[in-house]
Formats: sequence, structure tokens, C-alpha cells
Amino acid sequence: MDAVDAPDSFVIGVDYGTLSGRAVVVRVRDGKELGSGVYDYPHAVVTDVLPEDVAGRGADGQAVRLPGEWALQVPNDYRDVLRHAVPAALAEAGIDPAAVVGIATDFTACTMVPVTSDGTPLSELDRFRNRPHAYVKLWRHHAAQPQADRINRLAAERGEDWLPRYGGLISSEWEFAKGLQLLEEDPEAYAEMDHWVEAADWIVWQLCGRYVRNACTAGYKGIYQDGRYPSEDFLAALNPQFKDFVSAKLEHTIGRLGDAAGYLTAEAAAWSGLPEGIAVAVGNVDAHVTAPAAKAVDPGQLVAIMGTSTCHVMNGAELREVPGMCGVVDGGIVDGLWGYEAGQSGVGDIFGWFTKYGVPPEYHRAAREAGLGIHEYLTELASRQAIGQHGLIALDWHSGNRSVLVDHELSGIVVGQTLATKPEDTYRALLEATAFGTRTIVDAFREAGVPVKEFIVAGGLLKNPLLMQIYADATGLQLSTIGSAQGPALGSAIHAAVAAGKYADIREAAAAMGSERGEVYTPIPENVAAYGELFQEYKTLHDYFGRGSNDVMHRLKAIQRRAAGAVLPGTTAGSTVRATAEVSA
Repeated sequence: MDAVDAPDSFVIGVDYGTLSGRAVVVRVRDGKELGSGVYDYPHAVVTDVLPEDVAGRGADGQAVRLPGEWALQVPNDYRDVLRHAVPAALAEAGIDPAAVVGIATDFTACTMVPVTSDGTPLSELDRFRNRPHAYVKLWRHHAAQPQADRINRLAAERGEDWLPRYGGLISSEWEFAKGLQLLEEDPEAYAEMDHWVEAADWIVWQLCGRYVRNACTAGYKGIYQDGRYPSEDFLAALNPQFKDFVSAKLEHTIGRLGDAAGYLTAEAAAWSGLPEGIAVAVGNVDAHVTAPAAKAVDPGQLVAIMGTSTCHVMNGAELREVPGMCGVVDGGIVDGLWGYEAGQSGVGDIFGWFTKYGVPPEYHRAAREAGLGIHEYLTELASRQAIGQHGLIALDWHSGNRSVLVDHELSGIVVGQTLATKPEDTYRALLEATAFGTRTIVDAFREAGVPVKEFIVAGGLLKNPLLMQIYADATGLQLSTIGSAQGPALGSAIHAAVAAGKYADIREAAAAMGSERGEVYTPIPENVAAYGELFQEYKTLHDYFGRGSNDVMHRLKAIQRRAAGAVLPGTTAGSTVRATAEVSA
């Protein structure tokens, strides 16, 4: 039956974010969103101590503490999204679940789960439940920076041909750095692990009972290029025990985006209220599925998914090496084009950190009296300022720098503060800093011969009109927002429709189901000029602190580690985990 014929069929898209999972019910013939459900992870992001309800206590009877730069999650929270958010979305949509033909999911990339051969996370085994390395390492787990540094140095020394595909540097967030950290800091857990799995693939495994590795994370986060991973010889040079990491822990059947990984099991059907046997799409990444949701499947259409962090994705007709990119992958977004990815490690997280720790009580009180959230209140105050009136310039590195420096040892800074500086001044400077970070990425693309013609924003931060206008003015690009409030979930639903055979490919499905544009922000010429002047100051600071002129940020990290060194329970004797204070919210 053709997708436009009656009776209607529906698909489910599930977007796994940093703090919650969101499900949406979408009509196949036109992409209409009929119902949604949200489930907040009960354990959120674990950065201080392992939650006692799942981990218990350590051998000393105390809660198991984590060093800084760690960010873990509890895998059962992801299953609970299927138990709660999907039924809620079905109920709101008011449809017969029997009319659902497919489900697809997306995840934050480089969120890694160590599992046994049947997919059981190590953290769910009794003898490992109080071992930090047995838990999910979230994308923003940055404690593997020393391992990433070694990988980068060795790859550069050897002239590894995959390194330029990642802008010359791989990140501490990615699969190999985190895997090497696991080996070196908890070799027993590493030995117990049969598969080092992206959460994007683990949740699909939970749904259909089959482990299929998606092409997107394999290419962008797993250093899989031209049909191969880094060689055993390279891995052995890092650590002899790491030699068979690919063959023993990582390598697996790779599924094409939009294909069916399998079909919904009876157990997953009981969790979700969906029919057993419907198509389950190959896993994918939140940013990459959003491009089809925004109908941005042609070269030059840059999509920024702005939330706690920002991921920038774009298709290109030709392969180019772009310094500091997160990667370029053949067919990484849609077949037939090169998919480029860049990103900023902290955006909404920075704004959240500032409102939590940098805003005095009287501002929170005034916001409540005005019937506003603290972000809305500060935005209103900041919007009254002329560009440059606050006298500040900031670097948006509170969670490190993903692109273009690929260095999570960097940290945030605000220059120009005086005794007259107010919270709204700093807040606006931080908004502007993230816009300058995006302009740096846009400039890097253009300078490498990858044209950026259009700028489209999705994610939670598009609700802030001041921020959107700042981005348009700082980049000089017309900015349009995606019309859907659930861009990644809609993108996943589009992939579900393809996996269910309702459309021939992602392009066809995107044309029929993708969201129309929402608000449009046009650069204001005088603002573009004003931000051009400020951007030069940002660029000076960016290069001074980020390109080796002054390594004070790295030195401070080293001092911090010496002061806060710790040994994790369950690690081998003498295996010291470098600890740093948590910087981001």
C-alpha cells in the first residue's frame, strides 16, 4: 500500500537526550505529529557519586565517589523511556497502536555502554555494580583526555591516513579514548566486557534483540573510514593489551541508516504498548536525524541542534579535510553525499551553569515576581543593551572545545569584568561567545572549500529570540528555525518510515514528512558590523589560549589533578584516576 493511501499508518520516533527521552507519534503520509511523551531519567547525569539505589556502597561502606570530568548514566533509565514516554505519546495521539508500523531511535553520540555477549550492561552484574567503569560513559565524560592525547600524538607521528578525516584530532569523548581509559584504569571490567557499544545501538538491541552497529557513529566516533578501523599495529603501539580492541570489543555488523535492524520483540512490545514485529530502524545520532526533519538534505545546508551542547551537521558534494571537525563520513547523513559534523561541547550547559552559580538570589526573586524563568528574565534585561555595551568578551569553553580545537582541557573565561558588571552583562557575553564559537566553525568550513549557504536551528534553544538574532548577526547568515519542537524525534520517525518500507529512501521520506520552517531571523547590517569587531577580539583570545601561545588552562588542569587525585574502587593498585573539578552544570 502506498504511503498516501488510507487507512493511515504511523511511526514512533524516540529521541534520547542528555537528561530525558522524548517520544513522538508521527503520521506517515505527511509527517504530522499527533502526540508526544517525555520521561526524565531518574538518575540524570552521574558526576559526583554512583547512585546507591543501583550501585549500593563501596567496600568502605561509603557511597562510591567519582573524580571530576566524569559523566555517567544508568542504562535502565533508557529502557524506562520505552515504558513511559512511548505509551504517553500513544495516549496523547489517541491512535490505535495496531496502526504503528515502525519505531526508530536517536541518541547522543559517543555515549558508550560496556556489555556482555547478550547485551547486559556490566553495571547490572552484581560484582560490577559499584565499579564506575561498568556504567554508561555519557558523551560529556571527558576524563579520557590523556588517552586521546596519546592517540593523537601517535597518529600524527605515524601519519595515519584517517586522522585528517577528523580535522587532525580525535576527541576524548569518542569510542577509542574511552575504551583505552577503561582498559588502563579497570582492566578487570575491560576483560569482562564483550562489546563496547554505542547507546544508539544498545537501545536498538533492546528493542529488536539484534546487535547492529550503525554507520553514523561508526564513522564519526569509531574512526571507521573506507571500510576499516585503525590497525592492530597502531593499537598495540598505544598499549599492547589494546591490540585486539577492534576485533574483540568493537567491530560488528554495520547497518545502513534507514534500514531495519530487526523487528520489535515481545518483551519490548510489552514495555511500549506497540505491536510485536514492527520494524526497528538502525540506530542513529540526534543531530544527524534532525537534518531530514529540517528538510536539509542538500549540500550547504548547515543544521545546528542547540541544547546542552550544539552539534553542527551538513552535507557536502565533495570530500574536504576541515581542521577541527568531528568527522566527515561518506553517507553519514544521507546516501550519496559526504556528511560533515562539528560541534560545541557546551552551550545550554554554560547558560545553565551561570544561572545556577553566578546569579544572586535577588535576580531569581525578581524573575519569580515577574512570572518569568531566570533565563527569560536575564534575556529580557540583556536584550536592552547595545552590542558591546557590557564591555565583555568570553570564551565558550566551560566544557572544553570540541571544534575547532578539539581540546577538552580548555576552560571558560570572561574578559572585561569590573565592579560595575551585572549578571545580565555576563549572561549576554556568554550567549555571544557561543555564537562566536559557531562562527568559528562556519569559517573553518568555508576556508576548507565546504560552502555554507543556509543556517537552520533545531533544539530547545531556538525558543530564545535574542539568542537566535545574535547568531544571525554574529555569523552574517539568515537563520531559520525548524517548525517542529521535536526535531530529532521527528527525524527518527522519518527513518522509521523508511525502515518500514513506506518510502524508498530518506530523501523521499524527508520531502513528505519533514518540518516546514518556523521563525526566520535576518542579519541586521549594523549588528553584523558591531559583532565583526567583537569577533576579532574573540578570535585573538581563542588563538592565544587555544593554540599554544599561553597554556595556562592546561597547567591549571594539571595543578587541579594533583590537588584532587583519587583512586576509584575496583581499579588496580597504583592505577590513579586523574580528578578534576566539574566545570559544567
